[in-house]
Amino acid sequence: MLPLIIITSLLAFTSGKPCDTEGSNRELHLSLNKNLLRSLETQEGLPNPSVHLALRLSDNHNSAKESDHLNKLKNDLHNDLQSSLSNSQSVVGLLALYTLALKSSCYDLTTITFTVSEKSEPLLTHLKNQMEQEKEHIAVSHRPLTNYYQYSLGVLALCVSGIRVNNHVSNKLIKAAENNLFKHGDSESIDTFAMAGMALQCVKEAGHVQNAVELDTALSKIKETLLAAHRDDGHIGNEFSTGLAVQALLAMGSHIADCAASMEAMRTDARSNTYHNPMAVSQILPALQKKSYLSVKSKDCLNEDDTLVLEPADPVVVLPSQTKVMLTVEVVTLSGAAALYSVNVPKGSSLLEALELLKGKDVGFTFEKESSLWGPFLSAVNGEQARQSDRRYWHLSSDGTALSEGINDYKIEAAQKITIKNTNY
Repeated sequence: MLPLIIITSLLAFTSGKPCDTEGSNRELHLSLNKNLLRSLETQEGLPNPSVHLALRLSDNHNSAKESDHLNKLKNDLHNDLQSSLSNSQSVVGLLALYTLALKSSCYDLTTITFTVSEKSEPLLTHLKNQMEQEKEHIAVSHRPLTNYYQYSLGVLALCVSGIRVNNHVSNKLIKAAENNLFKHGDSESIDTFAMAGMALQCVKEAGHVQNAVELDTALSKIKETLLAAHRDDGHIGNEFSTGLAVQALLAMGSHIADCAASMEAMRTDARSNTYHNPMAVSQILPALQKKSYLSVKSKDCLNEDDTLVLEPADPVVVLPSQTKVMLTVEVVTLSGAAALYSVNVPKGSSLLEALELLKGKDVGFTFEKESSLWGPFLSAVNGEQARQSDRRYWHLSSDGTALSEGINDYKIEAAQKITIKNTNY
């Protein structure tokens, strides 16, 4: 498969239309769009603002379903955010995505309010306050309360909403880019570079920055980092960071040809159903249609194509595999102590299903999970937590290779060793 991807990518570079959306590409985009719409009917938990954002940035629309999802965001997600804000939790990333989702529907943001300590204030005021708290935490602890990905989302959401971003807030992001602080563990976080690139590009276009030279230097470094992260197969970072990376490169003014190999890699993976997670689709679809989250700034919601029809989907019946494979699970705690477990699981099981089977064996293995926009993630294993507030998470790897998918998406297709390690970042 790899040589085919490389050949296809090279052909894309030499083609007169490297990012042509005619023919099969147009059909692929429509298919991805419909998959996102279908995900609205099957989603568990809170409505996903990232999915809404992608639907609104798309070339094709189903206004009835998008309007219904917007109402769910304004009710269910709003109530969840209200609870978090009332409990003084740092939710800048989710609050920013909520803002972008509303903005993409051209909704009047001044009518959205939250009440904290009996004081009602507009959404954007709360977002500004959250960003101030993040900025102050960086000044004291040299890192945000959350992370630089969420911090970048906050800058972007304020900027595209027409709010002048405090120079002290944008400067913290510029300095972080200059000092190469966009990391996840020991590795560069391509997602964070991409989101920071879009955020700082918006700040630059708004023209309210004091240190224009430093801003340009930071943007150049971000762009160079993204281009240097190109893999031989066209992806930037990995399959799941390429969408945001291409969005950022387009937003920062890269020629469309610079993205040709990456777009072809995403199309290839989309056709092989690599992007079955709605969150992943929500990040690649704008990129494939040569748009970015920065496009929200100029969206006017006028004369939209409202012809997207969602055909009834045939029911999918998945029969459990009769083939069993051996899964070894290693848990490495904060202290470095390791414990090994083994379990036979049906081939094709998700890692989450496999862990449930292991937990049911009553051999001392336990775990707890929490929900996120990407799906469930491990929060505690064998009674030990790895919390964001402690700058820790459970790092997952298979035979030494880090997993790029979550526990509900990663499939066990062959015997392997999964290591679950309490890791700092």
